[in-house]
Amino acid sequence: MSKKDTHVSETPATQFLRQRKISFTEHVYDYVEHGGTSESSRQLGVDEHAVVKTLVMQDEKAQPLIVLMHGDRTVSLKELARQIPCKKVEPCKPEVAQRHSGYMVGGTSPFGLRKAMPVFVEATILELPKICINGGRRGYLVGIDPRVLPELVGAKPVHCANLE
Repeated sequence: MSKKDTHVSETPATQFLRQRKISFTEHVYDYVEHGGTSESSRQLGVDEHAVVKTLVMQDEKAQPLIVLMHGDRTVSLKELARQIPCKKVEPCKPEVAQRHSGYMVGGTSPFGLRKAMPVFVEATILELPKICINGGRRGYLVGIDPRVLPELVGAKPVHCANLE
């Protein structure tokens, strides 16, 4: 875990946060393919519930959207579709997600997206004192106050979490 003290170069996400004078901490870990939030939370010693996944989804018209979800939960696609409202929501294929967001899957951040898209956040995330969320690169999370999400990225609260 020698990477912990490594300075990470600027990403579109960190530029976005700095331009808006949002305070954040940097958390570097050794990225593991398909390791997900359980791996990052284990390496960083943080509760997986406070590690937030940035998921690129699409509706029935193939319009992209972002869902922010606790690391230890999955998204109920049926409940999300009911709440946002639309007929159907499904995950984007990795190459489509990358094209929409400008980030590699595993490094997707809701900050500094390539194209504007609606952002939905599991409401209970906004109740946490601090979250770790992707900083725009695999193996790199930023710690922020989740209460900035609605104003910062227009995140609309939803209740669509399943226990993982």
